[in-house]
This record gives sequence, structure tokens and C-alpha cells, in this order.
Amino acid sequence: MAHASAVFRRGGDPGAADEAAKAGSLSLRLGLGWAKSHSFYTGQCPVMRYNRQLMMAILHDRVHIAANVNATPIPLEQAPQGYAEFDQGATRKYVLDPHGMLAGTSSG
Repeated sequence: MAHASAVFRRGGDPGAADEAAKAGSLSLRLGLGWAKSHSFYTGQCPVMRYNRQLMMAILHDRVHIAANVNATPIPLEQAPQGYAEFDQGATRKYVLDPHGMLAGTSSG
């Protein structure tokens, strides 16, 4: 990650809209956000700290994430078709299930 950051800082984005991005800098106009004491963090989100109730509901099978995000398990044989549909903008997510262990996967 450090290497990737160093490369980005050195090269930046030559096609960027502003000079700061071309140089590899992040320029933010804080304005009223600063006055209202908003926070700005980077890195991984501590989901378990903020969404403990959601995490526990998922663990105890009270919330079915796959249904909520429209995930569809497909066997490995249907992967090319799933990738093609996803690339065309299908409104579902595909989960590869090569061993047929997820509910809803047809072996076929």
C-alpha cells in the first residue's frame, strides 16, 4: 500500500480536472464543514463498533443479507453467463457456488 501511495504521489493523474489532482494531492474545500466540527477519516470502517445490532442480527439469521442486496448464487458452470449479465448492468449480484452448498443454486 505504501508503494502504491508513493507511485500515486509521484505520478498523480495526468487526466485530472485540477492541478492538485494532477500532482497527486487531495484538495478539499472544508468551508462550513470545518465550522460544524465534522470528522474526516480514512481507512477501514469499524463496522462491528457502529453496527453491532446489525452484526448480531446477521449472525443469528434474523436478517438475510443476500435477499436484501439481491445476491444470486450460481454454479461455476454459469459463471460466464453471470459475468456477461453483470457487465451489461444486471440489477443483481452473483455469488459463485462451485460445490452447490448455498440455497438456491441449481446444479446444472
